[in-house]
Amino acid sequence: MRNDFQREELQAPLAEINMTPLVDIMLVLLVILLISAPIIHSAINVNLPKESAQNIDNNKIVKITINAQGYFFLEDTQMSVSEIKKHLLSIAKDNPDQKIHLFIDQQSRYSSVSQLLAILQNQGLNNIAFITEN
Repeated sequence: MRNDFQREELQAPLAEINMTPLVDIMLVLLVILLISAPIIHSAINVNLPKESAQNIDNNKIVKITINAQGYFFLEDTQMSVSEIKKHLLSIAKDNPDQKIHLFIDQQSRYSSVSQLLAILQNQGLNNIAFITEN
């Protein structure tokens, strides 16, 4: 007669960790973190000031435009790079703090923009704003 009970005793015990409770705990902690993170972030009450910006006087602003084809315009007049440079030199001599607004087409080449910025920097004109649409 065979002894089945002795055969079972000879087998090694199953030595695996049950991962299900660990995964359950981690998922619960993740849900708690995801719920509490926005609450913690918005817990600071701040009364922000209500300010309105001043209207810009367009008479004191120099508008430079670069269209999609890479042509330069000072105000509404098309000019070459050398002509723009001459005008910016005279502007810088008169008023080094002159406000300059750049209207640059999103399809224009970066080299045109960097060339214009280098000219502005060389003339000492640093009051520059890039104009965008809302």
